[in-house]
Amino acid sequence: MSGDALRRLIVAAGAVAALGGCGLGPGERPDSPVGLSVTRDFGARPVVQERDAKVSGADTVMRVTQRNAKVTTRFGGDFVHAIAGISGGHAGGRPVDWFIYVNGILTDRGAGGLRVAGGDRLWWDHHEWGLTPDVPAVVGSFPEPFRHGAAGRTPVKVQCELPRAAPCDTVVARLERAGVRVRRGALRRTARDASLRVLVGAWPALRDGTPEARSIEQGPKSSGVFARFADGGRALALLDPRGAVAKRLTAQSGLVAATRQPGRPPVWFVTGTDAPGVAAAARALDEPVLRNHFALATAGGLPLRVPLPEAAG
Repeated sequence: MSGDALRRLIVAAGAVAALGGCGLGPGERPDSPVGLSVTRDFGARPVVQERDAKVSGADTVMRVTQRNAKVTTRFGGDFVHAIAGISGGHAGGRPVDWFIYVNGILTDRGAGGLRVAGGDRLWWDHHEWGLTPDVPAVVGSFPEPFRHGAAGRTPVKVQCELPRAAPCDTVVARLERAGVRVRRGALRRTARDASLRVLVGAWPALRDGTPEARSIEQGPKSSGVFARFADGGRALALLDPRGAVAKRLTAQSGLVAATRQPGRPPVWFVTGTDAPGVAAAARALDEPVLRNHFALATAGGLPLRVPLPEAAG
């Protein structure tokens, strides 16, 4: 990413290290495939897709990217300048750059200093950042970050508005099917929690419970989520990359999104305007459905990319 974008990022790199693996030793092959995605426009346009990327022992994110795509670098080789001929700078008068997500978590560390572990999912996306350079967590690398790192040491907490209702069952089943250990419970209003959590329920039940939920209420500058609930949670506005409302959804609408506070693990939200919307969001918790989405909304059972393009709706 560019120097300007890097200076504005506030994501704590230590959280990525805590959630990631230990890296590969000299000459070792990864014990499971490393995925590499390179996209544009918040995941909307694929550039490179490698489910089993070429990896060597002790590789870094930069080396893996260079083995699988044409890359030019800056700042001593630690930061990407261009991938596949697409560079940072300005497009249409707006700032654009490359951002790297490791297992669904934004890092501001140079890719040349980030070690890769077996099972990691690396995702480069080139997008404009005039509204905010800080989209701290995304859902498009599911089942990461739940399957590796911290999730491998302690169970993921699935906290539900209705712990025995079908949407909670669906979320637990999807995570367990992906090999994730899960602890199910009711919603808890807490200021700090060091666990990876998935909060399931209608937005009126979730909106005041955590700092992460409050950041979503405040908009993408705070949360990195380009969607905002309105009318007490009964409506869902999908935003474009400039923060303008591109589409307004009402009843039976759902949202799968993630955000995080500095220095803490991500919190995922499987939510909606009402019970049918929550159920639709829970059904969308699926690897091929979420792939390369920063966040995902559902309307009438159909998935919608978040953020939406400016001309949508």
